[in-house]
Amino acid sequence: MDNATLKIVALSTLILAGTGVAYAQGQENAGRSGPSFETLDADGSGEITAEDLKALRDARFAELDTDGNGSASEAEYTAAAASRAGEQAAARFARLDADGDGTLSRDVLENRRGRGISERMITRFDADNSGGVSAEEFETAKEQLAERGGRRHGKGGGRGGDRGRN
Repeated sequence: MDNATLKIVALSTLILAGTGVAYAQGQENAGRSGPSFETLDADGSGEITAEDLKALRDARFAELDTDGNGSASEAEYTAAAASRAGEQAAARFARLDADGDGTLSRDVLENRRGRGISERMITRFDADNSGGVSAEEFETAKEQLAERGGRRHGKGGGRGGDRGRN
């Protein structure tokens, strides 16, 4: 591997590791803008080093391994995932609750992805312009979306590839 390729791989690894760490730590903007330099520079030295990222990974694992036995059980893993999901849902609710009254109207919930999405989907998949989507058009639409997802996420169409390796 040439030096330029090695640098690109190393930088990509740093970015991915840092993003995962920031996400796991519940950084409010991690999903939108990535982790901050300060988060990745764990020791505050003014540089992001391999040691910084190791320290962050260690801290992340320690948060997951609540009983401190050196491994994460299914219960620990699912509890951490449920906590993150709850935090994300609360943050999403706060963004949607523009008036801060602690409630979301049906209109807000139905239009959170933009007005007219249902109508656009009908128009997009209504191949015969009948005003509705038939079972055949629905199946064609599913195939098109699956193919599009496959191109985005690699051959299998799923996200993340084979992450479940031990």
